[in-house]
Amino acid sequence: MNEPGLDDVRLARARIEKLIRRTPLMRHPLFAEETGLDVHVKHENHNPTRAFKVRGGLNLVASLSSDERARGVITASTGNHGQSIAFASQLAGVACIVAVPRGNNPDKNAAMRAFGATVVEEGEDFDEAREWVEREADARGLRYVHSANEPLLIAGVGTYALEIFEDLPDPDVILVPIGGGSGACGCCIARTGLGSKARVIGVQAVEADAFTRSWRGPERVSMERIGTFAEGLATRYTFDLTFGILKRELDDIVTLTEAELAEGVRLALRTTHNLAEGAGAASLAAAVKLRDRLEGKKVVCVMSGGNMNMAVLTRILSGA
Repeated sequence: MNEPGLDDVRLARARIEKLIRRTPLMRHPLFAEETGLDVHVKHENHNPTRAFKVRGGLNLVASLSSDERARGVITASTGNHGQSIAFASQLAGVACIVAVPRGNNPDKNAAMRAFGATVVEEGEDFDEAREWVEREADARGLRYVHSANEPLLIAGVGTYALEIFEDLPDPDVILVPIGGGSGACGCCIARTGLGSKARVIGVQAVEADAFTRSWRGPERVSMERIGTFAEGLATRYTFDLTFGILKRELDDIVTLTEAELAEGVRLALRTTHNLAEGAGAASLAAAVKLRDRLEGKKVVCVMSGGNMNMAVLTRILSGA
């Protein structure tokens, strides 16, 4: 499996630039006033699926062979990746199946169905749904789309990093949430390829920190269970392609408690007037946690998605 590079990201942009609009990089005065930080927010929550992953889905589906298009695709997701593949498949006329864990965010399930996907509930969490998909793909001859081990997905999501560096050529730090790791990989690939000195810092949940412990330690680890409401961070395993890139390229990582993640959602609403899901608000919460280290630096926070479940949002806003 070949690692994508800057040329692959540029090719991805040529494929998708007519399908989605460039997302804004915005400085929010209220956030600066409350935190004292010079932060620019990359609003990937403004994409058609309200998440960054649509870029990867469009790039991958546009690159399918005619045989793969005829057979259809299958993938596992808690929502944003699934919406990405469903949206891209609908545009291309490709049949799409998405497996989600039982009890998954019903709003995300509805969105995937609205984009034409067949949504199947399997397993207790993302990784059990993924294991079901891998068996089903083999049995039915479908094109399995892994949520992380796909160079075309990583190249596609890397296009948002190109936009960051074009709009703000000299950031000191980019804070990006890490679940499967494709978004952070895209940032690292663009940073290194363009010769920038920006530090890329990943953000994870304390209750889903397999990547963090693997990245910091001598060997890769997995978790038996996870306990975060931030679906985009809720992964029990590391994945070969993204972990290999980030083990080499990522500069640092910070973990957030559930209370810190919830405050990030409230902070996003209060100071940017954007609805960010748990993973999408994680970079803002991380900026606050690292405030002393980031003082005087030019910081980019990636708001990776805005697909928040109404029941979870109600609990967060009530402080429950």
